[in-house]
Amino acid sequence: MVSVGNTFDLIESGESQTVEFKTSFGREAIEALVAFANVQGGTLFIGVADNGTIMGTTVGKETLNDWMGQIKSVTSPTIIPDISAETLMGKTVVVISIDEYPVKPVSTRGKYYKRIATANHQLSLSEITDLYMQSLQLSWDSYEAPRATLGDLSIEKIETFVEQVNQGGRFNLETSPLSALEKLKYIVNNQPSWAALLLFAEEPPRHHIHIGRFKTPSMIIDDRQITDTLFEAVDQAMKFIVSHISVAFDFDGNLQRKERFAYPLPALREVLLNAVVHRDYTNASDIQIKIFDDSITIFSPGKLYGGLSVDDLSTDHYQSRLRNKLVAEAFYLTKNIEKYGSGFIRIRKELEDYPEISFSIEESGDGVLVTFTQGEGVNEGVNEGVNEGVNEGVNRLLLLIGQQPGIRLPELSEILQTPVKTLERWIKQLRDDNQVVFKGASKKGGYYIINDN
Repeated sequence: MVSVGNTFDLIESGESQTVEFKTSFGREAIEALVAFANVQGGTLFIGVADNGTIMGTTVGKETLNDWMGQIKSVTSPTIIPDISAETLMGKTVVVISIDEYPVKPVSTRGKYYKRIATANHQLSLSEITDLYMQSLQLSWDSYEAPRATLGDLSIEKIETFVEQVNQGGRFNLETSPLSALEKLKYIVNNQPSWAALLLFAEEPPRHHIHIGRFKTPSMIIDDRQITDTLFEAVDQAMKFIVSHISVAFDFDGNLQRKERFAYPLPALREVLLNAVVHRDYTNASDIQIKIFDDSITIFSPGKLYGGLSVDDLSTDHYQSRLRNKLVAEAFYLTKNIEKYGSGFIRIRKELEDYPEISFSIEESGDGVLVTFTQGEGVNEGVNEGVNEGVNEGVNRLLLLIGQQPGIRLPELSEILQTPVKTLERWIKQLRDDNQVVFKGASKKGGYYIINDN
């Protein structure tokens, strides 16, 4: 319950993940309380405008009891918040506080909400399911797969898994394949779980990785759909990625050749593992990987799980939430992943040696999209050919502008067969060096050599 002493402080701090203002009590106020209950609790102030101005509200003898009755009657399971009226600046403000509810999700009038930043968002069906399983500390992959039998599992794949686990040293398993899976709860009541099918099935469930090499968003150079058990799918996808990204060769003082891929391979593998381990397998969409000349995107179905946010992933102390506990455990025991909740920390560490690569994470549609993008630096040369450096490309661009004064970016891109983004960086370099200038209207003008002015 919020005390009078810190009421002013909360109001002055403004709306947040745990604070909301309403000028009056009604349906939206109850939705806010439900959203708080489904996340980490919060406080609702009635009689305060969105900007924090204290407007006050009218409260009669039975008003608070009436409001409490409305809250109880339209929430399921029933929530009972703390409610009190306070006098602030000579005006009445009602303070309603609710703790995080232990059994989730809570609904109102058949709809479910959760608090994200300063807004209340209605939950999708998959988010409702996720929240319910989190509340019971369950995961979808631990449930028995209907109509599946032990005969659907590959003994060879299980034996390989057992061997890798024992070699890794994180757990000691019996050599009997099925006994090992029973020990780890992948087999329950003599029936495979969903995790067992995803990891060890003879005929894998049809959860695809769709991967392609693109020249443009609409021009596909190479394309593959991978449908396999998860360990094998990761290996196949990684081989495809490596076969379609450029590599340069550096020579040290002893003339030893060293390979330098256009992207840090451990970081790419870590993102791929995250996509496979943490995706929502109840979602019919595919994991989608797109490799372009200057970027790689990896999309995984299912939004961030367990209240985790994109901002959380940018820190070194975020708390991991596991949508697929048994799948994650299998990759942990085989040392494919090191520690729960440390994947994005390792990605940032790998990117320290690639300052020319930018990295972004966002929730997009019904999933999470990760993007690696090449910027200026050594990989500019890699993209245009291992033996063709940035300077050579800039010189070719300068020569072409001199030959065709007034030429525009799309024409330059077509003639030089170079992405527009790359040309923009080269032109910036030339403009900074006072070698070229843009003349004319933005839609009709073009580039000229400055000496020709």
